[in-house]
Amino acid sequence: MQPEQPEPITTDIPFNSNIDYTLDQTTSSYTVINRHDYMDRLHGFWLGQSIGNWTGLVTEMDKIGGPGPHGNFYTREDWGKPDQPAIWGEGKSSDLSPSIDFVFRGENEIWGADDDTDLEYIYQYSLFKNQTSLLTAEQIKTAWIDHIYDEKKVTPYGKDNEGYQNYLWVSNQRAHELMLEGVLPPHTSKPERNPHGEMIDAQLTTEIFGLFAPGHSDAALKMAALPIRTTASGDAVYAAEFYVILYSLAATSNTSSSIKDNLHSMLKEARQHLPESSYTAAMYDFVKGEYDKGTKWEDVRDELYMKYQVRQEDGYDISSRNLYCNGCFASGINFGASLISLFYGNGDIKETIKIATLCGWDSDNPAATWGGLIGFMLGKDGVEDAFGRTFSKQFNIHRTRKGFPNRGVDDFDNMARMGVIVTDRAIAELLGGRLSADKSEWIIPYL
Repeated sequence: MQPEQPEPITTDIPFNSNIDYTLDQTTSSYTVINRHDYMDRLHGFWLGQSIGNWTGLVTEMDKIGGPGPHGNFYTREDWGKPDQPAIWGEGKSSDLSPSIDFVFRGENEIWGADDDTDLEYIYQYSLFKNQTSLLTAEQIKTAWIDHIYDEKKVTPYGKDNEGYQNYLWVSNQRAHELMLEGVLPPHTSKPERNPHGEMIDAQLTTEIFGLFAPGHSDAALKMAALPIRTTASGDAVYAAEFYVILYSLAATSNTSSSIKDNLHSMLKEARQHLPESSYTAAMYDFVKGEYDKGTKWEDVRDELYMKYQVRQEDGYDISSRNLYCNGCFASGINFGASLISLFYGNGDIKETIKIATLCGWDSDNPAATWGGLIGFMLGKDGVEDAFGRTFSKQFNIHRTRKGFPNRGVDDFDNMARMGVIVTDRAIAELLGGRLSADKSEWIIPYL
């Protein structure tokens, strides 16, 4: 059955009358970005992120270390073979796919939201709706309460104590509970209130802020600062900021160079942000060093497990805390695994998502993060060319969230258009840039 076509969410808002958006000439100290091309790249971001998200979900928490050689993880030979049960699977494999393979949505289907995409959708929508580049604590709390179900409330069918699933876990869940009590970010991530601040949550939800500040990672970090600290503390902040920086740098990457070369340049710059005393820096240096030596990615992943979850080196002490599944949701181990897939994927979106899916732990997170990053660098057509097929552009945010127009059915073109308008404002307010006279291009000063 053909799905009902959505009415686009209106993105025809006037520019802020207090901002001079136009600049009629460029100089050698400016970079110029075509807004229409950027919209296509934002479409590629949402598409690549969705492919990575749903493919990674097939193996999410299947392999988290334990008995067997170095944790009995998947290897490249397992691609295409039967999916094994997740730690909570009760002996059942994923219902998304019987085998470990890509999960797609065809042109007449609809992508579903998940926790790797839905909070980024909320943040973009909130920036757009509030006509701001910097969300306040109150605006973040309002957005979370307006668009995330309170699991303690009864359903409209009146079944007592049977609430909606809100698709939040660990730190996101605790932050939401605190907001419902009236607590504002960043107090929602403070260790005395939220014991899950070093979990992975902020790495799922804030990469998109980098795309709103093309080439200006300082401004991107400023936009993302409070959203990151809504759920993250400690080294989890650094990991989330690392992702934001990569996304910002991708927006002005060298189009005459390969994606692999651009990624290496971006990674080198983002590494400078990680404090030398942090375990995030140590994990980066370990993975990069093994990659440079030509070590197989499976061997790097196995040693990552031994080094950090077994021997607890470089100050990574999550295992000693006796958490559920040995901290398989933790920011750190998943940050290390994500670096393996990005380095060894060598700029190929398919290979990167494959390795992320096979690497272990919270596999849908790095698969979605790098699918979105490389998808943005490729643009919509580039993603479809890479997979040799066309995809749906429709997106159901109401699979996991609530309170959006058109019963929550949106599409990537409209989401990208909204992203361009958010970027318009950020460029003018935070980057010192302007629109060209005909409003077709951004003129952005170099850092």
